[in-house]
Amino acid sequence: MVTGLPLPTVADVEDAARVLAGVLPVSPLQHSARLSAATGCDVWLKREDLHEVRSYKARGAFTLVASLTAEEQARGVTCASAGNHAQGVAFACARLGVRATIFLPRTTPRQKRDRIAALGGPLIDVVVDGETYDEAALLCAELAARTGAVVVPAFDDPRTIAGQGTVALEVLEQLGRAPDTVVVPVGGGGLLAGVLTVLAERSPSTAVVGVEPAGAASMAAALRAGGPVDLADLDSFVDGAAVRRVGASTFAVVEQSADRLELRSVPEGLICVEMLDLYQADGIIAEPAGALSSAGLRTLAELGRTTPGTTVVCVLSGGNNDVSRYADVVERALVHAGLRHYFLVEFPQEPGALREFLDDVLGPEDDIVLFEYIKRSNRETGPALVGIELQRADDHRPLLDRLAASRLRVEPVEPSSPLFRFVQ
Repeated sequence: MVTGLPLPTVADVEDAARVLAGVLPVSPLQHSARLSAATGCDVWLKREDLHEVRSYKARGAFTLVASLTAEEQARGVTCASAGNHAQGVAFACARLGVRATIFLPRTTPRQKRDRIAALGGPLIDVVVDGETYDEAALLCAELAARTGAVVVPAFDDPRTIAGQGTVALEVLEQLGRAPDTVVVPVGGGGLLAGVLTVLAERSPSTAVVGVEPAGAASMAAALRAGGPVDLADLDSFVDGAAVRRVGASTFAVVEQSADRLELRSVPEGLICVEMLDLYQADGIIAEPAGALSSAGLRTLAELGRTTPGTTVVCVLSGGNNDVSRYADVVERALVHAGLRHYFLVEFPQEPGALREFLDDVLGPEDDIVLFEYIKRSNRETGPALVGIELQRADDHRPLLDRLAASRLRVEPVEPSSPLFRFVQ
């Protein structure tokens, strides 16, 4: 959404901080012993998941809604969101007494839908329609044109950007010094643009790393093209950062700081691995977008791109994760770690064929997690879809060698195969 407003300044971010004072508590900055040990850096987590709305989105939403005139507030507001921005708008409207109509794509987890209703109460009307954020945004724009409701953009407005930029102001004050690196999750670019706006003036020596999901790297695409462009394909798994096209305002801010910005994309499987580590080791419930920055830091460490002893701040952007998604998260994490593999196996339709597979192919610590087979009496062989979980990734090559030495016809089901969608 192009607003025609000037790009935000540090003064705008400071104004936003004053608006938010007393409304939104400062989120904690916590040291991460796990990530510090893993990377050799002094790693801190900015815990935006601990806000009432469980993400940073209330910062920008409240800043924008509070800036509206009385006449604009009386007309009501509307927004489109994958869930977190909608919670921020609901939070803002409930406190400012403004009515809102919120559009959510059908992929929005139930947990986020329930939280929106709880935060906004009777002032909020929720419409669930469209398969993606972008389709919901079109419906939002149609309502605004028809009724005069004010659109509250999730990222593409200088007021939203200024509100999100208060994260960086807090980090500088809490840390008491300039961090060497700040790692920021990137969807539409509002948080990244806000952080860049502050650090460009207040801490120009601080490096900024923006981390996108591999299946929704829309900011990288925009920088390559010289402007916002639509992604041809979009993986919506990281729903809080799955944006097909970044904003015009956010891109303008990012472009002018491109020389001091490093963009990284991380695979969804690694995000799931980090979600599980945050939960099991740190006791932190992060949604996929919330684990983006720390997953990105892990990638940098693996590539040898981190400097031991430097201070790194990762913005943990959200904790709105539906517990029903954890089965999918675990599955993706195991596949990414090389611990779970799937095969199409042609079994001879004769007694003892399965026993032969168990004795000669399966390793002593390997586990069958999926076995789908239907016997066809008029065929010599019958196909089975077999899922095998290993104890160690290094066990994969011996398993493949045993499969090759057997009399079975075997075809690995790769994650890139359309068939893989049936097991995930």
